[in-house]
Amino acid sequence: MQLNFDEIMEILPHRYPFLLVDRIVECEPGRSATGRKCVSGNEQFFCGHFPQKKVMPGVLIIEALAQVGAVAILSEPENRGKLALFGGIRSARFRRQVVPGDVLELRCELIARRGPVGVGKAVATVDGKPAATCELTFVIDEVAKP
Repeated sequence: MQLNFDEIMEILPHRYPFLLVDRIVECEPGRSATGRKCVSGNEQFFCGHFPQKKVMPGVLIIEALAQVGAVAILSEPENRGKLALFGGIRSARFRRQVVPGDVLELRCELIARRGPVGVGKAVATVDGKPAATCELTFVIDEVAKP
């Protein structure tokens, strides 16, 4: 399954400037997803990180990985309309800087699940070389009704 930007917004609640995935190029609901983020020099976070040398913040790379993992879990019919919240981040490693013009390839494979809690193994690459790796714990939660 592939998803364009509008289809991603039907699954994730994130919006500008916090939706950090442009396209899902592969998704096996409940198992894994691969997405892309085209990093532009016009990103809002580059105004302050850093004005003299633009580098994508590592926490936003992790967030982009988590959003790809959330697509994998929230694309299951029983999880549509729910939230995937962070439960934890383990073993995060940043291996290279991500700068304007880079295309982040984001992959998250769900490796364990128990009830509403799950774990994903995530890798971000640029040009096939690792930029960041981590293990993400998530919790599926209902969306509060107004």
